[in-house]
Amino acid sequence: MEEKGLLIALAGNPNVGKSTVFNALTGAHQHTGNWAGKTVACAEGSYTFAEKKYTLADIPGTYSLRSGSAEEQTARDFICFGGADAAVVVCDASCLERNLSLALQVMAMIPRTVVCVNLIDEAAGKGISVDTSRLSELLGVPVTAAAARSGVGLAQLREAVREVTESEEPSPVQVNLPGELGKAAGALAEKMSGRARYAAALRLMEGDRDFLAEAEKHGAVTVTDRDRLDELLAQLPFSAEQCSDAITAAYSALAASIAAETVTCSTPEPYRRDRLLDRIFLSRTAGIPVMLALFLLLMWLTVAGANYPSALLGSLFDRLGDVLSAGVSRAGAPGWLEGVLVDGIYRTLAWVVSVMLPPMAIFFPLFTLMEDMGYLPRIAFNLDGCFKCAGACGKQAITMSMGLGCNACGVTGCRIIDSPRERLIAVATNAFIPCNGRFPTLIAVITMFFAASGGALTPLIQGSMLGGTLLLGAAMTLLASKLLSSTLLRGEPSSYTLELPPYRRPQIGKVLVRSLLDRTIFVLGRACTAAAPCGLLIWIMANVNVSGESLLSHVSGFLAPVGSAMGLDGVILLAFLLGAPANEIVMPIILMAYLANGTLVEMSDVSQLRELLTANGWTMRTAVCMLIFTLFHFPCATTCMTIRRETGSLKWTLLSIVLPTAAGAVMCLAANALLTLCGVQ
Repeated sequence: MEEKGLLIALAGNPNVGKSTVFNALTGAHQHTGNWAGKTVACAEGSYTFAEKKYTLADIPGTYSLRSGSAEEQTARDFICFGGADAAVVVCDASCLERNLSLALQVMAMIPRTVVCVNLIDEAAGKGISVDTSRLSELLGVPVTAAAARSGVGLAQLREAVREVTESEEPSPVQVNLPGELGKAAGALAEKMSGRARYAAALRLMEGDRDFLAEAEKHGAVTVTDRDRLDELLAQLPFSAEQCSDAITAAYSALAASIAAETVTCSTPEPYRRDRLLDRIFLSRTAGIPVMLALFLLLMWLTVAGANYPSALLGSLFDRLGDVLSAGVSRAGAPGWLEGVLVDGIYRTLAWVVSVMLPPMAIFFPLFTLMEDMGYLPRIAFNLDGCFKCAGACGKQAITMSMGLGCNACGVTGCRIIDSPRERLIAVATNAFIPCNGRFPTLIAVITMFFAASGGALTPLIQGSMLGGTLLLGAAMTLLASKLLSSTLLRGEPSSYTLELPPYRRPQIGKVLVRSLLDRTIFVLGRACTAAAPCGLLIWIMANVNVSGESLLSHVSGFLAPVGSAMGLDGVILLAFLLGAPANEIVMPIILMAYLANGTLVEMSDVSQLRELLTANGWTMRTAVCMLIFTLFHFPCATTCMTIRRETGSLKWTLLSIVLPTAAGAVMCLAANALLTLCGVQ
């Protein structure tokens, strides 16, 4: 710790501006690391004040030390066993009562705590004010007021942290428990060792055996202590659930009494604006239509806005490819090596980057803006009933929405779901919603075969059919979730806390950094990792001949019977297999095979593309089945790697691959048979 200085835990509920405080204090001195014994990435930053260095650990947002999700467990364990010298608990000034419950729990574990009442500017706009001096007296710890977005109060916060780390350790606020429960808590506290004995005793009384094991591992509980505690717990005249309810109620009651003495409101309706907006966004009649309209607008902006930058990137990569090719030739390398390095690996990588980067660079900032404005929890609220009927968690609506940008990000977002069972359901079904990588193919097929003769109605037909595919993907997500919750992942839907944060003006700079670095670059890096070997495989299959035909022709011929039964052909099936690194390269692989070219092919003219496809046997029936299989097939390699990492299980990764693929294959078989019976070619 000499290099890091004093370790400060930065805690708080979600949506209180904790990350803003972290960024404001640490500036550019930040990095990502892993806490001891954990695989969850965390943000750490440092700053120097009064010639002392402080390291700030930005722990995941949580409502209490009673962990639910993996991130909440990480927050709990760091507070309890992370070895922090002090803590800063960030609270929202406009809802202090709810935030104080966590602050009291943190103070019991880390008595050297500073409470930062943030968002005082937003609270003032609602007529809410907090008496920080009185709050400090009641809590027995320093309290500062801040508006971290504008930098107000940060100097006072730094000074408070310095003072609390140099002062004697204060006595933690005690939570009064009623009757026999209070006596038992006192008896348990006497058996504990270490500064957190009282809070740890409360945790043990809740029956949290995992916490007990973690406490023993970190030395907070000895084997002797554990045996004595087990004896006392067995003698309690009430259940662990009753203990848990009483403890929660005690913390809430104390928080409410403190807030009542320190918070004043000068307006009768401080949340009037939020309530008016929620009457629209959460309305039973308008809520879902407005949500669908917003996502259709989001997807239109993504698809339309990505066309020009994608073309520009493609042109730049083509020029660079020519330079590389010339350089390899001048070096005297054989032709096959030039083909492998430039036409195979490089051009596939270049294609993946040029077609993936612009849509993600548009979608994720727009999506993060919706998140920063406070709209995303409203999506979960609107769709909670649907997912409850499917035996899943309403928060899956948020991860499903993230999948529209990238299924890998949607899978990562499943961490917000507390229940392990429901988290697995969300992970396994995320690929049922189409990512933006599938939209170019969907739009091209719709335009060529369904809207070509629409005239002035062409945009309406395109939009309606594309919207229909989104609804079909959402419906299949619910159906697959119901299937899993009734079979492999059987269980009752869990309850969860859903906070509807106030509507806020988004922080544009923060949104751009978070969306581009945390999501776009993360996904693109994994996609490139998978694209390089796949580019080599594509080149080999297209350029290595056996008996006068390429390996591509041999394999596509082998797959032809299966493809024909599904209303497709062998080339299409092979293109989906070779397009595993990114869905965007499926159509270029199809064109490469039809034209017998040795590299990926792009054709921007829709009429020429339709002529080529129809010349190779495409009909209306092929187009319908192509839409279905584009919508429902195995997730891309990036998503598969993410699933493997998130679940730590090959079994669940394989299930996530098989489930959407089987659904797509069955639907294609059924559609092909039905259209054949109806005489549709």
